[in-house]
Amino acid sequence: MRRLLATACLTAAIAAASAARSQEASPPVPADKPAAAPSAPAAGMGEAVTVEMKAQDGSSRGTVKITPTPNGLLLEANLSGFGKGTGDRIHGFHFHQTGKCEGNFESAGGHYNPTNKEHGYLSANGPHAGDMPNFVLADDGTARFAVFNPMVRMTGGEAPLNDTDGTVIMIHGMADDYKSAPAGMAGERVACGVVFKAS
Repeated sequence: MRRLLATACLTAAIAAASAARSQEASPPVPADKPAAAPSAPAAGMGEAVTVEMKAQDGSSRGTVKITPTPNGLLLEANLSGFGKGTGDRIHGFHFHQTGKCEGNFESAGGHYNPTNKEHGYLSANGPHAGDMPNFVLADDGTARFAVFNPMVRMTGGEAPLNDTDGTVIMIHGMADDYKSAPAGMAGERVACGVVFKAS
């Protein structure tokens, strides 16, 4: 009987010691401990913006959302109102150097080119920082697409959109040929949206 009692006591002591070690290894988290704060955006990235695109008569042509990333800007376009089955379906798509969309949109100046490059992806000393790929309209005059531009930033760096002149997104009536100066033979400026206003 004494041997059985001693064995039971020894077993209970081992179990208690094991539980104590487990509690020491994994201390409880205080109930009032604050949650970790979300990561702040990298310095100079800026905030996402949504740009409304408008035709020369002021009617809407949809939107382009611009999201900053550590390596450039992501543009997500949701365009409409270009007319079903009319005109060219492939259109030039660029950043222009002045934040104004007035009249026939010549107020927006030329392509955004702060690093003094030649126009076009096919040019030996190109492209402009504001050069981006063409897009294709659907049969109903709409387009949804995304494009990444690693050459520009919202703020900071060699090609910030938020400079003293501001910046716009421009849609042209025809395709950019990716080589001809100064704007790729892309034709009329058919839609414009201010990203940052000229100061």
